[in-house]
Amino acid sequence: MPAPGETVDPSRVHALDPDQLAAAVAAARESIRAAADLDALAAARTAHVQGAAAPLVLARRELGALPREERADAGRRHNAARAEAQAAYDTRLAELTAERDACVLVEERVDVTLPAARRRRGARHPLSSLSDRLVDVFVAMGYEVAEGPEVEHDWFNFEALNMAPDHPARSEHDTLYVEPTDSGRVLRTHTSPVQIRALLDRPLPVYVVCPGRTYRNDTIDATHSPVFGQLEGLAVDEGITMADLRGTLEVFAQELFGSGLSTRLRPSFFPFTEPSAELDVQCFACRGEAARQPRQPCRVCSDEGWIEIGGCGMVDPNVLRATGVDPARYSGFAFGMGLERAAMIRHDVREIRDFVDGDVRFGLPFGIEV
Repeated sequence: MPAPGETVDPSRVHALDPDQLAAAVAAARESIRAAADLDALAAARTAHVQGAAAPLVLARRELGALPREERADAGRRHNAARAEAQAAYDTRLAELTAERDACVLVEERVDVTLPAARRRRGARHPLSSLSDRLVDVFVAMGYEVAEGPEVEHDWFNFEALNMAPDHPARSEHDTLYVEPTDSGRVLRTHTSPVQIRALLDRPLPVYVVCPGRTYRNDTIDATHSPVFGQLEGLAVDEGITMADLRGTLEVFAQELFGSGLSTRLRPSFFPFTEPSAELDVQCFACRGEAARQPRQPCRVCSDEGWIEIGGCGMVDPNVLRATGVDPARYSGFAFGMGLERAAMIRHDVREIRDFVDGDVRFGLPFGIEV
């Protein structure tokens, strides 16, 4: 390119010569027509139309070297040549795009008439659903959910709950000890240790519900399992009485089995509560009629008219002292139940093994449980 202000003979600017522009357009059209796919077309466009070294781009740079009176005519010739090359590119682009789309429709075709290979929908495990349902009942009454380790220390599992090493109640738990056996670690036999931890870790008053898995050295049969779920609750506050326990459990029983059912407390014994009781609820199937009319048997309550739900009672003062709570100022109640037993009663399940056998057909009817 000549220096600024230098007079240039138009014949010296070869790239803008009409013959040169026509040759550049012809070369561009040929390269574009020969492109077999979109990648090759993009390369042809770069080489002949838009790239830094493309002949039409180099020709445009020579416009400034022409005298002023020659520039307009040369610019029109260049624009016409570039438009012709661009039109050839656009036409080939449409052709190759249509070919690609047609290939995609063939190669990626999906036969929607074939049956779908769908897996059958499962359902939540009935014990999980029941546990969440019962926890929600107590959370609605202001309780908090508390959890603890399943491998527990003997002190939390027994001693803090008023069961000394020689206490006869320990033999009823069939404890599984973690080796070495003198380590003092056991697989918790109930979720009551979580209540002890709650009293140690939380400021008073304490209102907690404790769902979880527990372990005992039981032989599995229709009603017993070495691994089972429990749900326990604890309330410790000033002025707590047995009447508060009775009212709480009545609300709980009605949420579990339905409204309009009577409840009763039968005297019992537990090392960590005094006084202690068993909670019975009126049979939700026969409404107690089986006990009054023997000719109408009820297999849900075995003709007794009542269903045993779980144990409860006022927290023993020794338990409060073990956790640093003054029994002269505070009192409380505790209750507990087995989740498998509640589910068996609620859904008329005859074998506790059905909950752990893993047969998906067993859980499907419970899919609608909230």
